[in-house]
Amino acid sequence: MQGKQTVRVANGQGFWGDSILGAIRLTEEGPLDYLTLDYLAEVTMSIMQKLRMRDPKKGYATDFVTLIDRILPRMLEKNIKVVANAGGVNPHACKDAIMQVLAKHGATGIKVAVVEGDDILSDLDGLMAGGEDFKNMDTGEDLSGVRDKVTSANVYLGAFPIAEALDGGAQIVITGRGTDPGLVLGPLIHEFGWKEDDLDSLAAGTVAGHILECGAQCTGGNFTDWQRIPDLAMIGYPVVEASVDGSFVVTKHDGTGGAVDRSTVLHQLAYEMGDPNNYITPDVIADFTSFDLVPDGENRVKIAGVKGSPATPTYKVSMSYSDGWKSVGQLTICGPDALAKAKLCAEIVWKRLEFDGFTYGAEERLMEFVGAGVCHAGILSNDVEEPSEVVLRLGVKGPDKKKIGRFGSELVPLVTSGPPGVTGFAGGRPKPSEIVGYWPALMTKTKINPSVSVFTS
Repeated sequence: MQGKQTVRVANGQGFWGDSILGAIRLTEEGPLDYLTLDYLAEVTMSIMQKLRMRDPKKGYATDFVTLIDRILPRMLEKNIKVVANAGGVNPHACKDAIMQVLAKHGATGIKVAVVEGDDILSDLDGLMAGGEDFKNMDTGEDLSGVRDKVTSANVYLGAFPIAEALDGGAQIVITGRGTDPGLVLGPLIHEFGWKEDDLDSLAAGTVAGHILECGAQCTGGNFTDWQRIPDLAMIGYPVVEASVDGSFVVTKHDGTGGAVDRSTVLHQLAYEMGDPNNYITPDVIADFTSFDLVPDGENRVKIAGVKGSPATPTYKVSMSYSDGWKSVGQLTICGPDALAKAKLCAEIVWKRLEFDGFTYGAEERLMEFVGAGVCHAGILSNDVEEPSEVVLRLGVKGPDKKKIGRFGSELVPLVTSGPPGVTGFAGGRPKPSEIVGYWPALMTKTKINPSVSVFTS
């Protein structure tokens, strides 16, 4: 279908853990057609899968339900449509929770859509038997080496299923794993009637989605020249004003903090960038070198002329697997000779563990002295005075949970049996936690069948 000539799309969630206030303020501070919310990252999928295994009603971003509860009256009043990948590995459970919120507010006749088909965990063996090798894109290794440890496997779906859900009248669209830019591209496909061969338009929507996907990171958040960014406490989350011709303006609501200019937008454009000539998505390959960023007024940057080329015949698959155990703890060492004392504390811990029969190789140990230049070691100069306090971070990792667990009991004793000035142990003994390994792979698109279901409150 083709609707408006200009569509306002905003992103109020850069990751699961971003401030809920970003999305709330977007619905209150100015006009908006679509609110997108990006909750998922690679490790998030594994966490959600574990939650679902413990409870079949879990496995989605619960913050999304809280958000809808808070913004629903304004969302309905302003006819704002919401697109979120909050479904995680259990989008129908997420939909059920949203339906309860709608019922609580007496909102009837509201359509909620679920996009699924990305979760291939239960089909993994059959797909492998059918010829999909799922070789690790980084190492070339076969999946067979970790197959029995895989905890989640999800395909990055494209934007067209989202557009299909909106075509079906959905005001809230819940997806599982998909591309981050697809959350923005989907509404534009729906509104402007773009087809699969409208490559330049799809590429433009992809660029717009990439700029928005990290929320305030394109409006002055996490910005190198941070001193010139006003009112970070009330930073405005980004809004794209997209046109049917594929051009768009990046901006924010009037009166909000932060800044939108060529530098802040360029800062986000370079985020997670591999080959800028070939930004690969399921929908299109976008050329990030084909356009320029042009000032278009205060807190407005225009982009036009984006070029795209046909998509590849494969989907990217994000898998996670159990990769052993880790345990990390920290203490604060203060007073004169803080760094020397912190180094002695680390030596004491390793010697005591070795005495008890527990040794850890260099690749199994973490040893950091925060405050002594470790964050940018080798990059920034460390010509500073001797610190008066240092945070000692020690950790171990490996396949043996018992061995990793033994480490935790030797950190706190330093308070009374180490050098003076040791504090910050109120958190108690560090405990083993599972390491989640990441396995990126490719698979044939034709073996995946995304589906859309629409429900009415």
